Amino acid sequence: MTTLLISDLHLDTDTPEIADGFFAYLDGHARNAEALYILGDFFEAWIGDDILDHPAMAPLATQVVEALRRVSDAGTHLYLMHGNRDFLLGERFATDAGLTLLPDPTVIELAGERVLLMHGDSLCTRDTAYMAFREQARNPQWQAQVLAMPIEQRLELAKNLRMQSGEAISNKAEDIMDVTADEVVRVMAEHDVRTLIHGHTHRPAVHSLEVNGRPATRMVLGDWQPKRGWEIRAESGQMPKLRDFPLRG
Repeated sequence: MTTLLISDLHLDTDTPEIADGFFAYLDGHARNAEALYILGDFFEAWIGDDILDHPAMAPLATQVVEALRRVSDAGTHLYLMHGNRDFLLGERFATDAGLTLLPDPTVIELAGERVLLMHGDSLCTRDTAYMAFREQARNPQWQAQVLAMPIEQRLELAKNLRMQSGEAISNKAEDIMDVTADEVVRVMAEHDVRTLIHGHTHRPAVHSLEVNGRPATRMVLGDWQPKRGWEIRAESGQMPKLRDFPLRG
């Protein structure tokens, strides 16, 4: 059986090629897989499940929900982890799409090995400004306050947050936005794993390291582009492999 892991699609009405490529991916690769894990930043922004009722937002969101439900109904187990762009994805979306929301981090078993799954943003501890925002954004009280706002006000907030994020990124050193090596080792040791899979950094690669005196591996998923997607594929009895592939709409 095949297990697939993807991340950082940033689905948005401004990038229909990626959405179309994802729908084709679901109808092809994912339909024959035992499980599909989406490790955060599935949407460019998600301001609450009630956007499924909003005239401007609903078309893409509903199309995604319906596409996921078809795959789930066909027998593929679907799992979704929140990212830093879509941390307000809730139970209504999960139920309608036929998927399970996962905590970050989560340990699963692949090819008989314990594997740690994360979005990856919590590993970027040198970016202190972002880490402060992350703590706020994961606070249930803050989330409740945001979800109580009218949708139009939330849309404006999401727009402003994206602008602030873009400005902040342009002023930060590249290494600050990458994971902190010591934090990677600490988290892997805490969960007693030798393989970590995450996204977030948009720096697809396979890294070798050492955890508790044993060889270990960190696999980083890439972000999807209009003509290219990234996945980690784990076939039955084989260790996972990172690959990119052309998107087709």
